[in-house]
Amino acid sequence: MSKPNNVIGNRYEFVYLFDVTNGNPNGDPETGNAPRIDTETGIGQVSDVAIKRAVRDYVALSRENRAPDRIYITDKAVLSMVRGPAYEGLADEEKQDKQRAVMLAQQFMCRNFWDVRAYGAVMSGKTNNCDRVTGPVQITIANSVDPVFTPRWTIARLAVETEAEREKERTFGSKYVVPYALYRCEGFISAFEARKSGFGEADLDLLWEALINMFDHRHSANRGKMNAQKLIVFKHDNALGRARSQDLFDLVGIKRVTDGEVSARKFSDYEVHIDKAHLPKGVELIEML
Repeated sequence: MSKPNNVIGNRYEFVYLFDVTNGNPNGDPETGNAPRIDTETGIGQVSDVAIKRAVRDYVALSRENRAPDRIYITDKAVLSMVRGPAYEGLADEEKQDKQRAVMLAQQFMCRNFWDVRAYGAVMSGKTNNCDRVTGPVQITIANSVDPVFTPRWTIARLAVETEAEREKERTFGSKYVVPYALYRCEGFISAFEARKSGFGEADLDLLWEALINMFDHRHSANRGKMNAQKLIVFKHDNALGRARSQDLFDLVGIKRVTDGEVSARKFSDYEVHIDKAHLPKGVELIEML
């Protein structure tokens, strides 16, 4: 039996750690799909968009893309058509009042689409306008703990596409590989924005479930081996919060426990320390993973 989706009443922050082994966690199309890197520091990066995409894909898979947990932003979706049902249920008099129609259509989208409730969405348009929603869940760009090394591998193409290509010399392609990197991102969940979108306790549970399990369903030759390693949640005892977000994030430290002269190649090369002694009053620490 599913849990009631009561709107959350607490503010949350979280720290999320994941790693990649022999893969490309987030290629940049503008650089030939090379892994994203801060060019000044060599720190690897994974965009917030990519992380949200992975969560969306897990929600769609685990909930079979059915209401109330449908996903609005999907591959090649025609968004004006996805919003269509939001207007189909309106009475004629409701449609005549454009402002009310948009409000009711927006409420429909929030009720039926998990990612609209969680992340918000821009749903304005000439057709089936639902305006915009600011979501309570926001996630930062993930940065690697250490600078990353991104060798480019040359790979041979044995098969050909057409008969005419059969007699040509073997062609070659390339792929980028990060041997190992541990990434850290941080997240924020606003109870005030949750009231507007209807983001509830069941939605929150699904977010945690997705962050813990999503990489198990995204394996590919390009991504290599990716794993969620830590999910550390700070729950405030009210909606406004008891401490600054950054003060809570600073309680989570990561350091190398193996020879720093040798590149890290596994999660156990690091130690994650949580300064529980300085946890502010009114903030609960929950280690999900």
